[in-house]
Amino acid sequence: MTLDRREIVSIDIPVPMATVWEHLRDPQLIHRWYGWDEPGLDDEIHRVFLDRSIEEHVFEGDKVVHERPTEGRRIEGDTTTRLLSWPHHKGDVVAVRSTVHEPGHSHFIVTRPSHDGRSTYDGVRDEVDEHWIASAQQLKFALTVQPGQDRRTLSVFGLDAGDRHDRLLDRAGLRGIRGVPIGGHVQARRPDGTLLGGTLVYKEEQQFGIALHGITESFLVIFETPVASRPPHGTIGAVLSTYGLDDPTFEQVRERWSGWWRGALPSGQAAAV
Repeated sequence: MTLDRREIVSIDIPVPMATVWEHLRDPQLIHRWYGWDEPGLDDEIHRVFLDRSIEEHVFEGDKVVHERPTEGRRIEGDTTTRLLSWPHHKGDVVAVRSTVHEPGHSHFIVTRPSHDGRSTYDGVRDEVDEHWIASAQQLKFALTVQPGQDRRTLSVFGLDAGDRHDRLLDRAGLRGIRGVPIGGHVQARRPDGTLLGGTLVYKEEQQFGIALHGITESFLVIFETPVASRPPHGTIGAVLSTYGLDDPTFEQVRERWSGWWRGALPSGQAAAV
């Protein structure tokens, strides 16, 4: 098995390294960017970033190896790198790098081992890779656009992407989104006729993210699972991160969110949103 490492995501975040690192170690702060709201998210955050339960310890010979992430620090010249790694089980490494001459900027990098033997990789798509990419972008948005704000999310997964003549994203008003340059304006007309405006923040082969402008700045990530992974058409998933909304306003956003995706689905198809 090769030990070659792959760089999954590498982004600049214009905040001090100490702030980024705090958002990797405090579970309340991790909740502002990691993953999305679903049953068990708090437990997942605790397992991944703090310590795993006894059932998930890794055995090496007759010893139990605790899969607690290992912290590290490396200083090279004027550059300091803080590391969080899972050496025994996942092999993932998160690095936060900063230089003396740019103390207010950090570089966030996630690397992972090769795909050899990985159950999350089907030959085309790696679910963990996609999760890290989205979470890293959500971290940047939380720190730069909504600093200090708690997050609530809405999500939907497994929607049939449709064939090339009748694509779900086209029906949802996101026609031509792949042709928009990073930083370009996005305007979508939802099935109910309302307009959605935003800025394209990033795009990768199997996902993209839009900063939405409205009642409050929110962040939309669209996952595009290819046909080879989910025949016959592939699937669409979406996560909306919202901040600073009171309960009545959040419920209004939830209702609009549900109507958006249900209205985009072909007649006879249903989605749990």
